[in-house]
Amino acid sequence: MKLRTVKLPHFNNAAEIASTEIRLPEKVIISMSQHGGVPCTPLVNVGDTVKTGQLIGISDAVISAPVHSSVTGKVTEITEIINVFGKRNKAVVIETDLRQTLHEDIKPPVIDTREDFIKAVKDSGSVGLGGAGFPTYVKLNCPEDSGVDTLVVNGAECEPYITSDYRAFMEDGEKIAAGIRIILEKLGLKRAVIGIEADKPQAIKKMRSLTEKDDNISVASLKSLYPQGAEKVLIYNTTGRVVEAGKLPMAAGCIVINCSTVAFIYDYIKTGIPLIKRRITVDGPIVNKPANLIVPVGIRIKDILEAANVRKQPDRVLMGGPMMGTCIYDENTPVSKTNNAVLLFADTKPSATTACIRCGRCVNACSMGLMPTELEHAYDAKDSELLEKLNINLCMNCGACTFVCPAKRNISEKNQLAKLFVRQSKEAKLKG
Repeated sequence: MKLRTVKLPHFNNAAEIASTEIRLPEKVIISMSQHGGVPCTPLVNVGDTVKTGQLIGISDAVISAPVHSSVTGKVTEITEIINVFGKRNKAVVIETDLRQTLHEDIKPPVIDTREDFIKAVKDSGSVGLGGAGFPTYVKLNCPEDSGVDTLVVNGAECEPYITSDYRAFMEDGEKIAAGIRIILEKLGLKRAVIGIEADKPQAIKKMRSLTEKDDNISVASLKSLYPQGAEKVLIYNTTGRVVEAGKLPMAAGCIVINCSTVAFIYDYIKTGIPLIKRRITVDGPIVNKPANLIVPVGIRIKDILEAANVRKQPDRVLMGGPMMGTCIYDENTPVSKTNNAVLLFADTKPSATTACIRCGRCVNACSMGLMPTELEHAYDAKDSELLEKLNINLCMNCGACTFVCPAKRNISEKNQLAKLFVRQSKEAKLKG
């Protein structure tokens, strides 16, 4: 089996730039939807004083993760924002007092059993820091008889510009190695494989050195291709196992966790400080000094723009990478747990779209083996049944089809709309 991939320029300008803490902003806007799942309900009210690490949002839904305050200060507003998934949800606005006083409930969790470990990960607010944002505890909470035996640590970081995971290896490699050992022990897994693209030789060398005495931990040097970091692609290229259509990694005996998430889990177990900050890359063609910044969750893009060293005013700002990131329309948009980069561009012009020439490049580029041209036609015809037959829900919106299209058609974007259309069509049928 050979997976289809594309070659991208990486522009890793910030790769060797050490991470630095950004100056605390005057306020943060903390979304109650920091993950792929059910948004949390605020636990605080306007006028409340909160401390750093304090629990401020919770949900009893299975697919969810608690939200904590990233700063010390006063709640000035409970508002509504549009989150990175395009949905409206509540957000807590906190005016900072710059003291960063840790909440008195913060302490390392007591972990004696597997269940204690999973609960600790849930309480930490951990989500996938590579961008997907799936609650980590849900991934870890697989049945003991599920056949899962392998932890795959995702350090591929295959999108252009982004270097936050690479810096995690270089700056927090010891934490990643220790976090892997904890996960293997607590879940009773047999082995772990760390997947790192071959264009990051220093990270590969460091992680191999840190794990050379661990017989059950290996480092896989992966080809520098896109979308190498996608779960199904990564699992195949590190273990040789195939995740079948409609199945989760668990079905192939694997759990996939981002390397920065692993480092955070180690930190939480040692300190009890929940997920309230993260590392992001700030880069782009107009950035004079690319940077890797440690920022509080909820910091506004506006504050990051003020800290960035740019040649000119950007006319396009991406949260995430150029392939799967989100183009923001408001500089007050807050950074969430899932944002691993802020990319700045200027003088951008949309490409002229022409008719499909049936060249088949999008088909050859699709790592899921889909037929993007047929999916586009089915969506234009509003044929939900055909979209399902063509397996639209297998599309992971990696953007490879759009990237290779000589006609500059927005294929990946239409696939996203098509998935929404299929879901809405099913809901309409159920309602009758």
